[in-house]
Amino acid sequence: MKPFFLAFKVDHLPSLFSRVPPQAPAGCPALLLNGCRQCVHQMMLTRQLATKKAKGKGQAQARVNISAALVEDIINLEETSEDMQAVVEALKEDFSRNLSIRTSPGAFDHIIVVTKDGKFPLNQLGQISQKSPQLVVVNMTSFPESTAAAMKAIRESGMNLNPEVDGTIIRVPIPKITREHRENLAKLAKQSTNKSKDALRKVRSKSVTQIKKCKNKVSEDTIWLLEKQIQQMADSAAAEMDKLLAAKTKELLG
Repeated sequence: MKPFFLAFKVDHLPSLFSRVPPQAPAGCPALLLNGCRQCVHQMMLTRQLATKKAKGKGQAQARVNISAALVEDIINLEETSEDMQAVVEALKEDFSRNLSIRTSPGAFDHIIVVTKDGKFPLNQLGQISQKSPQLVVVNMTSFPESTAAAMKAIRESGMNLNPEVDGTIIRVPIPKITREHRENLAKLAKQSTNKSKDALRKVRSKSVTQIKKCKNKVSEDTIWLLEKQIQQMADSAAAEMDKLLAAKTKELLG
């Protein structure tokens, strides 16, 4: 007598062994990973790779790349990216305007002067000119009432300047380029970078908080993947800041 299990034919096996996986239900986090043809298997693989620490030197972790359109009802990833990039651009501008070895008239243009009528760039209130490599003059004849405010703004600009006033004329001696001056500028560059990283962390935290508010609407895995992608965006922006700092430090110290 033949064994009992030989009486079953292969084509009678359940559809569970079919090569085509079933369609995922609505809200399945696998939908964020190219739909349900890869479904649970691919999603779990992605999660394992993303959380596994790199064993070899220089080996990068797997990156999460969720389509912004698929999660727009949870968070605007493009807006988050723009906010992070804005922090990077602000650091670039700070380096360019305030942390140059040689102070030129152009460095004074966007110093913000606080007056009783509001805040204005210095170049809108006074005429800025360079009389010599060691002297910049700001003529405040058009807005004499703002002379004291302009003096204060120049002194607090972070450019290590000590302006002197003569009526409506502000004379700004330009300090000599010493090693000490270069090192002070490099320290300011480091401080500015740290402040920018703090601002970057605030953008990240705000986005993560927004995501967690939707935890009752979407799966835990979806929340996890979004947090992972936002962290990757923040890490990328921080790495760009580190490169800017390294380049500026090399420029300042030689």
